[in-house]
Amino acid sequence: MSGGFSLGEILASALIVLGAGFALIGSWGLVRLPSLMERLHGPTKASTLGLGAMLIGSIVWFQLVKGEWTTHELLISLFLFVTAPITANMIAKVHLHRLRLGEQPGPAGPPASPGADSDWATYEALRAGTPGCFDED
Repeated sequence: MSGGFSLGEILASALIVLGAGFALIGSWGLVRLPSLMERLHGPTKASTLGLGAMLIGSIVWFQLVKGEWTTHELLISLFLFVTAPITANMIAKVHLHRLRLGEQPGPAGPPASPGADSDWATYEALRAGTPGCFDED
């Protein structure tokens, strides 16, 4: 036993530790941030990057240390990076539409109101004369 570490082992270990750090930060943000709209950033940003780094670390381990090529981790990473933003967008739109309909905000609290000069397509009802409003009023 030589006691030395190969480049593949060091790189895989670094990616796994980096990924675990991102996942920890994302989980902490999910628990600690005050509103639903802010809580979406924890699992969709930091945790996605964390899991992606851990999966890439696994790819590096099997390729450089074991000499085997695996595509499972690559497919999982691809699926994760495609679905996480779409899911967060849909959750945000549902939350904003429910608030617009007058439902009470959940325990996470209401989102901050946009400024007077901003115009969110999902936050306010369409006004006459704006793009997308087909009312003749």
